Amino acid sequence: MTTAYRNPYPNPGHAALHLARAASLAPSPHNIQPWFFAEEGHDRGFEVHADNGRRLLLTDPGGRQAAIAGGAALFNVRIAVRQLGFRPVVNVLPVPGRPGFLARVGFGAHAPVTRGEARMVWAMGHRRTHRGRFASGALTESLVDDLRAQARAEGAELRSVDSPDRVELLADLVGTAEDRHRADRGHAAELARCVGPWGLPAEACLGHPDLTLLAGRDYLGLAHRYTVPVRNRRAGTGSVLVLSTAGDGRADWLRAGQALQRVLLYAAARDAVAAFHTQPLEVPALRAEVRAWFTPGRFPQMVLRLGHAAPTPRPPRRPLDGLLVHESALASGR
Repeated sequence: MTTAYRNPYPNPGHAALHLARAASLAPSPHNIQPWFFAEEGHDRGFEVHADNGRRLLLTDPGGRQAAIAGGAALFNVRIAVRQLGFRPVVNVLPVPGRPGFLARVGFGAHAPVTRGEARMVWAMGHRRTHRGRFASGALTESLVDDLRAQARAEGAELRSVDSPDRVELLADLVGTAEDRHRADRGHAAELARCVGPWGLPAEACLGHPDLTLLAGRDYLGLAHRYTVPVRNRRAGTGSVLVLSTAGDGRADWLRAGQALQRVLLYAAARDAVAAFHTQPLEVPALRAEVRAWFTPGRFPQMVLRLGHAAPTPRPPRRPLDGLLVHESALASGR
């Protein structure tokens, strides 16, 4: 993968480094980390940019998932600003005609960090993406209600898929999309390239992708080697949810990312982790079916399972000296 800007500078501000570290901990599709960050100098402001050179062109041709990842990074920046004792001042998509300039974050009035925000700060370094089965049992109803409230606070909606019949229907849509991806050599090759030193560790992809009711990604072609009986796929499903937004433009994708990360950090602070199953959202006809069945009148942005699982290592993060640039470098590079 290429990087849009690799122009580090020797003396970034302490606040900018703090915000860049926090932003870099956000989740992204297959750990591609499709972002870079810019400091405006003297800790006046911090910018989140899309790194289009790292976007997956077959998996995410419209850039929707990369923008959601950028929204998750933006939420981490907001929480990191709160950790410093300021209120973040956020301007989303601040420059018309520059869709890759996702957001600018400034420092507003002083305000002490709250207990809930402090828990999210802690969760940023402990959140992990899970692959495979969860421990038996779903999340408590009260925790799921709290997670819905977290999504609403960011202007999104998190809906539970409760009944077995509806979970089966969603699993069929996920499986149909995953089968298409596995049969497409180009798509399979693109996914395999995500496994490596700065992507997904190979050991994180060794579990068979069909161990759960909702099919997982087949990074290493394991599904072609042996199959898992359907009767063995029902255990450890956890709580199944769909995140949606009222619109489906770039600002909505950023909103979805911020809502997603808020949900994930709230869950991580309570020892819950997420597994993602966005395959049907990558196929327009199947995304339309997910919308019709599970988010009528809204646009589905994420399909996920939540549950409890044993801790897993954190995937590697790109070095900050390749992520943080000075704002002047962007102007000179255009």
